[in-house]
Amino acid sequence: MTNNLSVRPVNKLDYDQWLPLWEGYNAFYKRTGPTALGSDITATTWKRFFDDSEPVFALVAEYEGKLVGMAHYLFHRSTSAIQQVCYLQDLFTADELRGKGIGRALIEGVHLKAKEAGAYRYYWLTHETNETARKLYDKVAERSGFIVYRMTI
Repeated sequence: MTNNLSVRPVNKLDYDQWLPLWEGYNAFYKRTGPTALGSDITATTWKRFFDDSEPVFALVAEYEGKLVGMAHYLFHRSTSAIQQVCYLQDLFTADELRGKGIGRALIEGVHLKAKEAGAYRYYWLTHETNETARKLYDKVAERSGFIVYRMTI
């Protein structure tokens, strides 16, 4: 499948195919029903991809004219490096096409963008129960050993 797969920056005409991927990603992380993200968050996220003043970007994976995956990433500063850092915030592939190399292609696509931007490091997080994705991640990157804590404000 990866022979006919292309990874490219999202464009404004992709919205109707991007939205189901975004909704699938959010459903995977149980953000549905009463815990669903508001439509304002979806609209703002989409707008940020096309705003030159925002450090937020998106790549999509396309197969035979259909979007089958997405990766959202951003750049930020760090206290441990002078160069910026790239954070892969969201990665999702269509359920029916998992295990076909789409996730790996998107990870590699963001890696290339991070390298082109001169980023010092490229990283991402996943939930500990996401065993399928973790199998891929363990092959393509090293686990940092850090545990994430967070507080809602």
